[in-house]
Amino acid sequence: HLEEDAGKSLHEDFHGQTGIDLNRAGTPLLEIVSEPDLRNAAEAVAYLKALHSLVTYLGISDGNMAEGSMRCDINLSLRPVGSDTLGTRAEIKNVNSFRFVEKAIRHEVERQADILEDGGKIVQETRLYDADLDETRPMRSKEVANDYRYFPEPDLLPVVIDEAYIEEIRASLPELPVQKRHRFIEQYGLSAYDANVMADSRELADYFEAVAGSCGDAKIAANWVQVELLGQLNKGELALADCPVPAADLGGLIARILDNSISGKIAKQVFEAMWQGEGSADEIIAARGLKQVSDSGALETMVEEVIAANAGQVEQYLAADADRRKKLIGFFVGQVMKLSKGQANPQMVNELLAKKLV
Repeated sequence: HLEEDAGKSLHEDFHGQTGIDLNRAGTPLLEIVSEPDLRNAAEAVAYLKALHSLVTYLGISDGNMAEGSMRCDINLSLRPVGSDTLGTRAEIKNVNSFRFVEKAIRHEVERQADILEDGGKIVQETRLYDADLDETRPMRSKEVANDYRYFPEPDLLPVVIDEAYIEEIRASLPELPVQKRHRFIEQYGLSAYDANVMADSRELADYFEAVAGSCGDAKIAANWVQVELLGQLNKGELALADCPVPAADLGGLIARILDNSISGKIAKQVFEAMWQGEGSADEIIAARGLKQVSDSGALETMVEEVIAANAGQVEQYLAADADRRKKLIGFFVGQVMKLSKGQANPQMVNELLAKKLV
């Protein structure tokens, strides 16, 4: 249901007086009440995360729990195994993070279980969760519905919403998280895990699709977004909106891997430079002379030089069986890459070594 935020009383730091905070007065508030069918902390957190994803996709809220844009009241009760009768519930008010929701539920379950196992009764009350002490504490005894003294607002007329309007709104909805995940799997061939990560937020999903469209390979795009991009954002504690690398530029970098202009290892160095604002992938590759060496003549010279300088390893390789050779050839590849300062085309190096080491 829809509500309107009111003022709140402030009791701390007022030296025996009460302050009134009206900063949020009049702010629309959407309250979603679930059925009592969640069974544990993990289910409750998963449900909240799904709601968080939904409201942010729809643009209803920024979902910032630390700032109060989204918060949770936990109603929790226990009942004996096999019983259909719900126990007396306690309500934990205004929990403002997924982690605190999980911890508050676990603590409250233990508290109520201890009381019941000692033969006591649960008091219906409102409690708060103290994150510093990791415990819930009573705020006030819980009123029943009549104590709230609900009454109709005479100045607010009923709002009648017809089916045509509902269908109009439904048709205007954006693609929602579950639909987007399914599409990413079917359209791009992503794994369920990768699709889930890419569709985590509307902004990230849009960024990923822009990268995939720019480079032409959605699976590699998903890997780069998931590992390199999110890694840098987490490292710097940045939001995606603060990302210094536009999606088209990251797609351009991946395209240079796909056309063998640079290796994956060099690409990570280029990405780091892009993150520092040194330019596009092509500009950095050109300025630093990082373009991959794919000239067969130049590579053959390097391969022959490495073979000549490592006669002992060549003898070991020639005396080894097929399985052992697969491991030993990595040494020669590494030496060629070192000689080329990481710019040799690894695939061509492997092919040339296979021909020369016979």
